[in-house]
Amino acid sequence: MNLRRPGVSQPVCWPFGSLLDSRNCVFALTLVMLLMQVVVEANSWWSLAMNPLLIPEAYIIGAQPLCSQLPGLSAGQKKLCQLYQDHMQYIGEGAKMGIRECQYQFRHRRWNCSTVDNSSVFGRVMHIGSRETAFTYAISAAGVVNAVSRACREGELSSCGCSRAARPKDLPRDWLWGGCGDNLNYGYRFSREFVDAREREKSYPKESYENARLLMNLHNNEAGRRLVSDLADAQCKCHGVSGSCSLKTCWLQLADFRKVGDALKEKYDSAAAMKLNPRGRLVQMHSKFNPPTSHDLVYIDSSPDYCLKNQSTGSLGTVGRLCNKTSEGMDGCELMCCGRGYDQYKAQIVERCHCKFHWCCYVKCKRCTRIVDQFVCK
Repeated sequence: MNLRRPGVSQPVCWPFGSLLDSRNCVFALTLVMLLMQVVVEANSWWSLAMNPLLIPEAYIIGAQPLCSQLPGLSAGQKKLCQLYQDHMQYIGEGAKMGIRECQYQFRHRRWNCSTVDNSSVFGRVMHIGSRETAFTYAISAAGVVNAVSRACREGELSSCGCSRAARPKDLPRDWLWGGCGDNLNYGYRFSREFVDAREREKSYPKESYENARLLMNLHNNEAGRRLVSDLADAQCKCHGVSGSCSLKTCWLQLADFRKVGDALKEKYDSAAAMKLNPRGRLVQMHSKFNPPTSHDLVYIDSSPDYCLKNQSTGSLGTVGRLCNKTSEGMDGCELMCCGRGYDQYKAQIVERCHCKFHWCCYVKCKRCTRIVDQFVCK
């Protein structure tokens, strides 16, 4: 089945007598295209990570107009915003957490999870159903689970509190199961309701590219949430006289988010290429491989090479990126610069050095300067 992304028709400039010469026509068409691009891209709840209104004081009871003014929310997400206004700050924190982790994991790749200055956050590159898009959806959904679950534990949200997870079967009998754990169950459910709302509101023909993309997004959102759940574990604390640890209290705690990012990066490397079958379901493109599970990432489009700036794909290119001359990996100059070569510069770095501990109790360091070679892609 041939799935094609719907193209954007080219504007046609017609004469307006002497009022518009060819030069002005080109300028006008350029302006129209830029405006169209902003409208197309301004469609993501990820923009909550960039929104300065996301402070608790901004969400007053009954402040429905604020929810309608937040950019990037779908109709269903706006309704959830009105019902759970105190959650919105933490959805924004979850989105920001996902963006930071994405940028860390891809810091040595041609596509380095760069953000752009509009409410789409990542720009047109997310219009392609690529591996990179799959990772971004998964890490963002995982970030919301993490942020909301922790906000529950800390008493920041009115509709949830500490975790009520069941006692693990492998926990020793004489250990107490209690304390105030991260409310994973609530965070998981709320992330599913909010993050998936945009996709669940849509309806497309079964055999369309848009339907394939919708199914891809929902799958990757769920994969991100499940990894957070899989990596959560019991955390225990000893009690007793003089640290004897005669008693232990345990509770559920989410893993450090870096572990989630590392796990999702492995899923990115092994992501499965998918296609739609006649029934409108995603199936694996290459049947010789094991089919992906609900914990794996899936994609439907090949990735651009991200070598050069391309407005149609949203690629920012690698011109001006730092590279490692001695590395043979993706951060190496040969791969990062796409064979274009690189320039070498001398850079001055100031860092702390000759640090000494002074009683009591501080560390005093000197500031040292050194010159290093840096390599920048042409």
